[in-house]
Amino acid sequence: MSCLTEDKVAIVTGSSRGLGAAIIHELAAHGCSVVINYNQSKEAAETLQREVSSQEAKAIVVQADVGRREEAKRLIDEALQAFGHVDILVNNAGINRDRILRRLKPEDWEEVITTNLNGVYHCTSLVIPQMMERRYGRIVNVSSTIGQMGNIGQSNYAAAKAGIVGFTKAIAQELARFNITVNALCPGFIETEMVSGLSEEARQTWLARIPLGRFAEPKEVAHVCRFLVAEGDYITGAQINVNGGIFMQ
Repeated sequence: MSCLTEDKVAIVTGSSRGLGAAIIHELAAHGCSVVINYNQSKEAAETLQREVSSQEAKAIVVQADVGRREEAKRLIDEALQAFGHVDILVNNAGINRDRILRRLKPEDWEEVITTNLNGVYHCTSLVIPQMMERRYGRIVNVSSTIGQMGNIGQSNYAAAKAGIVGFTKAIAQELARFNITVNALCPGFIETEMVSGLSEEARQTWLARIPLGRFAEPKEVAHVCRFLVAEGDYITGAQINVNGGIFMQ
């Protein structure tokens, strides 16, 4: 089965900007009805909804902090009320609070773990009952190269993203018998707001370490996400690297 039909519904968390917005565009362009989720960027989310709707795709916007159980539940409930079912979940919401460990405050740790890791648990555990009942689901958890190789000043971010990979492998085994695939998407550096905040010196340092010599465009990662949910029916429990070769397994 493929999402390249109008009867598939996709939730993408943290999708008002950056990679999440690119994934929304990609899935909508291939026939999916989409649920755009944001926490604070209301204007960007509504602009994205208008763009998607102008392409004749169905789209709704739901504000929710997925790190909070009750808000994640509202996100899933509103998607089900609007469309009747959810076929695809892309857990993309993420934040960073970068500091070296000796300066990392407990709240810096907790905020990143809450959004980046707990949010994946909340949304996944809340969406799977109806997927299991319908015996179909495609889940993509957005991890990161940083979760695979670590990075100075990102112990909280690396821990959350590494946790996503472990979570993915465990539940992929649990859910396979229900025809639900679960994969981790591990992007490297993408031309988004998070990367644009790097100093020019830091940009050049990272570019020098990437064999392909450039950062990814968001749409390049979105293409891989679309493949996993549309055509990757025999792929589950995998961590898919889209990183220009900076980390090779």
